[in-house]
Amino acid sequence: MQIPGPYLLFLGNTPHRLDAKTASGILDWRSELCTGQCRLDADTVDLGLPDMSPAAAAAAGARTLVIGVATFGGAIEEAWIDTLLAAIRAGLNIASGMHARLGDHPAIAAAARETGVCLFDVRHADRRFDVASGRKRSGRRLLTVGVDCAVGKKYAALAIHHALATRGIAADFRATGQTGILIAGGGVAIDAVVSDFAAGAAEALSPDNAPEHWDVIEGQGSLFHPAYAGVSLALLHGSQPDALVLCHDPRRAHIDGYPDYPLPTLTACIAANVQAARLTNPAARCIAIALNTRGMNQSQRDSIFASARKETGVIAFDPIATGANAVVDTLLAGQFRPKHTRPLTEGELT
Repeated sequence: MQIPGPYLLFLGNTPHRLDAKTASGILDWRSELCTGQCRLDADTVDLGLPDMSPAAAAAAGARTLVIGVATFGGAIEEAWIDTLLAAIRAGLNIASGMHARLGDHPAIAAAARETGVCLFDVRHADRRFDVASGRKRSGRRLLTVGVDCAVGKKYAALAIHHALATRGIAADFRATGQTGILIAGGGVAIDAVVSDFAAGAAEALSPDNAPEHWDVIEGQGSLFHPAYAGVSLALLHGSQPDALVLCHDPRRAHIDGYPDYPLPTLTACIAANVQAARLTNPAARCIAIALNTRGMNQSQRDSIFASARKETGVIAFDPIATGANAVVDTLLAGQFRPKHTRPLTEGELT
């Protein structure tokens, strides 16, 4: 799936930056592809790009409108349709990471046929996957996991991959969600794969490789999420990670959108993820905590890092504020290798 750039990032009418995580991720990691943003009203989140209509963006050289927001359940909202149709009439392709397919909307499908533009449903794989085999594969793998959804698993994986590549270490970023696929140019949206084949898709995403090669796999969901734990478990089993990096937003007190579900402790989250990972890789171990400290000053950030290190016994970093060199140092030192090969209890973290 080759999606032509540059992009016009469509933000709909969401006032929340977190809901615009697809657009934010593309802007943060592929800013050279971003011509402008398209917002439906003044209350919509502002990413700081020039505001453009689809026609203006096309005139400025944009080739694809990317739906940059993630709705609950992955639906294409009716309030967007007029703008999407205007983009098609302006000659822009449309790329969507929604569960709903663009071509299933009659007006969008008809307009695309009339103009000859392409509709890209990034979330839907163009291949079938086998049931997971559980067979141990060559090469090394790191998987980012989360205390909750939308806490920085993609950013942590991208930062770690960047740090590995900067040092000349053979590595690939393996995208498992729509934003990661738009950034990387390929991958598998794991949450759109039929559940029986999701672990198999994770196996296919990170095949056999050279012994010292690292696949850095973008995590999804959380084992503690009442709706999305299934996709997290499939990735833990199918990717067979040697190293886990736990991602957390320290400002949250409960699962986002689920106030009746308080967040687990970092210790409990590590123990659960390591135990699940050890079904297919008995050597799996958590090596770091990735913390989203956006908006914090240095003193606040240092305090959060120190608290996480004290609780877990592993290094803490922020993918944006500090980068991931400390994680690569840990990988190169071999400190990710475990002292035990049985499932961890909460206290067994080092």
